[in-house]
Amino acid sequence: MLIEYGVWGSRLVVGVVFGLSAWGKLADRVGTRTAVADFGVPIRWVPAVAWGLPAVEAVVAAGVLPPWTAAWAAFIAFLLLTGFTAAIARLLARGKRPACSCFGALSAAPIGVRTLVRNGLLMVLAAIVGWGALRYPRVPAGLPADNAVGLGVVAVLVALLIWLFGTVDTLRKRLDAQALSTLGAEGLPVGAVAPEFQLLDVAGDRTSLESLLAQGRNVLLVFIHPGCEMCAALARELPRWHARTRQSLTIVLVGNGDAAEHAAWGREVEVGDIPVLVQQGNEAALRYRVRGTPSAVLIDADGRMAAPVARGAIATRELIMSTKTVVRLQTPECNGTPAGARR
Repeated sequence: MLIEYGVWGSRLVVGVVFGLSAWGKLADRVGTRTAVADFGVPIRWVPAVAWGLPAVEAVVAAGVLPPWTAAWAAFIAFLLLTGFTAAIARLLARGKRPACSCFGALSAAPIGVRTLVRNGLLMVLAAIVGWGALRYPRVPAGLPADNAVGLGVVAVLVALLIWLFGTVDTLRKRLDAQALSTLGAEGLPVGAVAPEFQLLDVAGDRTSLESLLAQGRNVLLVFIHPGCEMCAALARELPRWHARTRQSLTIVLVGNGDAAEHAAWGREVEVGDIPVLVQQGNEAALRYRVRGTPSAVLIDADGRMAAPVARGAIATRELIMSTKTVVRLQTPECNGTPAGARR
């Protein structure tokens, strides 16, 4: 009997996943069309695929429930996941990381290794559903009616909670974006007190501006996004600058979203020992009036803004170079010998 419950439960999980995916794509038509185009579908086929894909997913979500269609629905689910996984692997091999949009606006994060792992697990689950439908063709008819219906109700409630949580998170991100667009001039005035913050690092520990300034060095906050190609290119250069300026400057990367995703991104671009902090939304970007990525703000050792916002990779490099020059000019002597007299 336990196996029969597992067979029914696996079908409910696949139904919930594909149901949420279909609903999310239909609710976010613009994001779905953009994602379909980013995945390499020819322009003339984008509208048809953007409509057809959620329709097929809805058929799978409904088809895995009745015992007489569950095996076929599981087979179609396995094919969809296989094709999607192959497309993701191809894009990652080319260095591209478009937004997934697998669940519409609820999944606007860029693709990555986690997407491949998730799809692999779903492929295994789809295979289990297909096997269970063939091996136990009477499920859920063989289960007590109250238990079978109860599991179905739980699955529906879980799907609703996931959808509500995702919707709230999406609305919060949109409000953050609107707030950023109405901040007025970008960046804080030079000399203004730098706003305090407490952000999580990729290990789950909290880091504050106060703790960074306690080291007695200037602090450079570099705002990035894992799906930004320019951010990745800049991040690959930062360890070299970090090694050259570590006596006078603390470089910190600040992103928003998922800590595990940022940890994987940091390993991929090889940021080394440069801290990666994660905003839960855009709280740090809002406080520092940073509107895009990559951008950088420089805070002096006294906790005040030392320069305007550096917008873009080139401006960030120039800000680091100017910081290095300023520090060198402010240190005129070494071991009692004037710097200009050294050979």
